[in-house]
Amino acid sequence: MSSIVSPWVERWAPQAPAGKVLDLACGMGRHAHYFAALGHPVLAVDRDASALIHAAGDGIVTLHADLEGDDDIAAAQLAKILAPGQFAVIVVTNYLHRPLMPALLASLAADGMLIYETFAAGNEAYGKPSNPAFLLQAGELQAMAQGAGLRVLAFEDIHVQAPKPAALQRICAVGPAFS
Repeated sequence: MSSIVSPWVERWAPQAPAGKVLDLACGMGRHAHYFAALGHPVLAVDRDASALIHAAGDGIVTLHADLEGDDDIAAAQLAKILAPGQFAVIVVTNYLHRPLMPALLASLAADGMLIYETFAAGNEAYGKPSNPAFLLQAGELQAMAQGAGLRVLAFEDIHVQAPKPAALQRICAVGPAFS
């Protein structure tokens, strides 16, 4: 797993509003540590408890949660974590679980920023993930953000060669009160 901050995240983070950051599916916390170093309080969430050990640090609260579960515990965790309007910034990389998207986008503050980057259709040519359930369709991420009332600052649907070949969609979008 790479500990290098995504260039997409690094590009937009300096413009992020002050306030609480959600790093969803944070893994070992490369982006949680980056935002904490910028002075943001961070909630780093992942289902891999062993990865969260690395994500912990000053200014970072870690939470072990399986938000893809369909039981009452997962539903309760989801409601608590993704309460409406509570995050100034939401950062997600290399993760997609479509059923979470409405609650995730609703948890962004009206003046908040979404920084999202994950795999897109076409990635199957490069390896995993190759399951369509984990690959965005053309323009899908942009449509989700706009459907939630966010203003898109930048969107890319691209193929990259580094750090490894991949098909990606990237978006930076902001809430209606962002200035």
